[in-house]
Amino acid sequence: MRRIERSAGALATASVARMDEALPWFRELPADQRSWVMVIAQAGVRSLVDWLRDGGGASGSPQAVSDEVFATAPRALARSISLQHTVALIKVTIDVVEAQVPHLAAAGEESLLREAVLRFSREIAFAAARVYARAAESRGAWDARLQALLVDALLRGDSSDVLASRAAALGWTDATPVSVVVGRSPGGEVAAVLQIVYRAARRLGVETIGGVHNDRLVVVLGGAADSLAATRNLLDAFGTGPVVVGPMVASLDEATESARAALAGYRAAPAWPGAPRPVAATDLLPERALAGDPEARRRLRRDVYAELVRAGGELLDTLDAYFAAGAVLEAAARALFVHPNTVRYRLRRIGEITGLSPFAARDAYALQMALAIGRLDPPPPVRTVRRPAGPSID
Repeated sequence: MRRIERSAGALATASVARMDEALPWFRELPADQRSWVMVIAQAGVRSLVDWLRDGGGASGSPQAVSDEVFATAPRALARSISLQHTVALIKVTIDVVEAQVPHLAAAGEESLLREAVLRFSREIAFAAARVYARAAESRGAWDARLQALLVDALLRGDSSDVLASRAAALGWTDATPVSVVVGRSPGGEVAAVLQIVYRAARRLGVETIGGVHNDRLVVVLGGAADSLAATRNLLDAFGTGPVVVGPMVASLDEATESARAALAGYRAAPAWPGAPRPVAATDLLPERALAGDPEARRRLRRDVYAELVRAGGELLDTLDAYFAAGAVLEAAARALFVHPNTVRYRLRRIGEITGLSPFAARDAYALQMALAIGRLDPPPPVRTVRRPAGPSID
């Protein structure tokens, strides 16, 4: 043991030299990190001596290795050297020590020392695993806290700078497009709930940030070409009740808009018992308008009523007559003194302009709501800008 202790520096130097030869990634490490690996290797050899003195080297007398072997290195080293790389470093160091067993052991005790080194390698690997596990738990708790803060910032409508800084701290890759999904949390441990989300997101190949806000589970999706389809694969993470998907936006900086729409849709969704699961927030515009969402009222007024006004008065008159006739074409045609085919053509034209078909019950409901909102709060008239005439040429 005294011989091993005196050889600690030489063994550590030989180990680092072997790492430099056998591990290409080790050669690319900065000088300060390589020096810390040397310090850890020396601490490991000293730990072997302490372990032998405490009886760990005796067959049938297992003795755990203290995690203090890795305490000498800065915590930042665990972020730059992965657990897989750490295991490779331990293996190289143990190989070097094992090769020196004939020179280190007392006469006749070579096999005993070799067996003790092998058992020590197992214990030192367990110690490394414990260190990395604690670091992962601490990092996971911190990430969960950051994600909760980011979700809270989204729901409050904080500035894009706040969102960007918190997303950068989480390693968000700025995957586009971005949409926000809101549903009921299934309850239980928050980390377990979010783990289901992250596992499903990895299978889909999309970026996610999640958080539980009161009884709601809020998930930010990034990089999903079809956020509604992607959310269908995340439904297991949500509790019972509606799951509402906000509109897709260009980046996380604009995700507040998607979050606001998803939240408004989640609050209004109970008014549509037959809503699909998940449901797009834009499909809940009538319910959101009834619940007092100003954005939904603006969308129905601007995208539906104003477009019909711009297209011509006969479309509004036809729609009024169609609804007044109980959605019966012939009755609407008699009220308008036109042929039923004329009514049918105008209704199809309304569907092309607004994206809402009067022949579908759900779309008809949204059209009726848009007509009421537009007449209660008509959009401002479109002003025509007159350009000054150019200079005349004689």
